[in-house]
Amino acid sequence: FTSVKLSSLRRHLKTHSDEKRYVCHLCPKTFRTATLLHNHVNTHTGNKRHKCSECDTAFVTRGELSRHRRYKHTLEKPFKCTICDYSSVEASKMRRHIRSHTGERPYPCDLCSYASKDANKLKRHMLTHTGEKRYECYVCQARFTQSGTMKIHMLQKHGENVPKYQCPHCSTFLSRKSDLGVHLRNLHSYMEEAVKCRDCDAVFHERYAFLQHRKTHRNEKRFKRAQCSCTCNQ
Repeated sequence: FTSVKLSSLRRHLKTHSDEKRYVCHLCPKTFRTATLLHNHVNTHTGNKRHKCSECDTAFVTRGELSRHRRYKHTLEKPFKCTICDYSSVEASKMRRHIRSHTGERPYPCDLCSYASKDANKLKRHMLTHTGEKRYECYVCQARFTQSGTMKIHMLQKHGENVPKYQCPHCSTFLSRKSDLGVHLRNLHSYMEEAVKCRDCDAVFHERYAFLQHRKTHRNEKRFKRAQCSCTCNQ
């Protein structure tokens, strides 16, 4: 990040800090910057100053309005991958996509060898350690740690009238044909740039095969102390 203004640099540096000294007076949430707090308070008050010129929708932030316009009206995808034909409406999605080429997993779990390219996926993964079951089936009230597990439950237990689309390459079930298409593109399409395993010499041109392979390293104790026989997986 570079800027000609010192104030802009200071604002940017706050995005790297874990300090959240701006406290919402309506709920317990805290934020790194006054702007983030202001936008959050507007979600409580319903103050949506940024109105779309092409429909009746309004938003709290200018960024939300820009995303809405790209998704609903202009269909513009300004963020383009330099490695493949993928393009995205949002910069954050492009950053996640690039990691599918590099194999980078910047969000590691502190309790096991799992690592994710997506912070939200790491949060969902952490539920498997805490045992918290925040997802509830509205039919039978069974609870699950993962939303995907709940969806599979809904399809298998309560989905007699819901069309089931099974992936031809793995055991995944999806409720919509469009979801199956997304699943096939993200996990089973051929990647010209191979993904390399960081723990061995294996390389993969399919995301699903790479993820299945990574599971084989989960319980490995790869780090050996030279002075004794102790081995660890971290």
